[in-house]
Amino acid sequence: MASEIEPQNTTRAKAYELWMKAPNPMVTFFKTMDVTNLVRLGKRKGLKFNMLLGFCIGKAASCVKEFYILPVGGKLIQYDSIAVNTIVKNKNGEVSSCDILFSDSLEIFSREYLKYTAEAAESCTDRDLSAESMVIGTSAIVDTEIDGAVGMNSGIFNNPFIIWGRYRKKLFRYYLPISFQFHHTQMDGAHAGRFLEKLQNEISSLK
Repeated sequence: MASEIEPQNTTRAKAYELWMKAPNPMVTFFKTMDVTNLVRLGKRKGLKFNMLLGFCIGKAASCVKEFYILPVGGKLIQYDSIAVNTIVKNKNGEVSSCDILFSDSLEIFSREYLKYTAEAAESCTDRDLSAESMVIGTSAIVDTEIDGAVGMNSGIFNNPFIIWGRYRKKLFRYYLPISFQFHHTQMDGAHAGRFLEKLQNEISSLK
């Protein structure tokens, strides 16, 4: 569920005043993740790497309260759930957008990921949960390795967004550079840094 809240009644009041109408309110962090555990787990259990990473993203974000507030259309919106978006290559060779509601059960999240991404690929129709959940955008550029990417800075699409390419092998470990973009009204750098640390911990500890 989503509802409008008064900025002055939140911890983001000052940030709302400073950044809501800023010409460039988006901030992008770059970080290299050790994804060895996800690669090995995926191969051992036959699970998709991007699904595992999406689950870890949702789990890390669910522990940071700032993720539940998002500036939308000049207003501050409070959510009680988080969804993770993924981009799906559909049957027409184009892409469709698919939102997956985060569940702290890997089994449930994996099942819904497989179900809804398959439906989006077949129907060529986007699955949009933004009216009810705070959606974390993701995009996997699997055709190449990238060092990072910067998304839109338009102030229209304010959702946090994570982009990555192919992971890299170095000796016996696997590493993945990612970029994390967020609206400064939603969170500060300290919150973003805390999220990235939690994300690495979730990746490393997932069983």
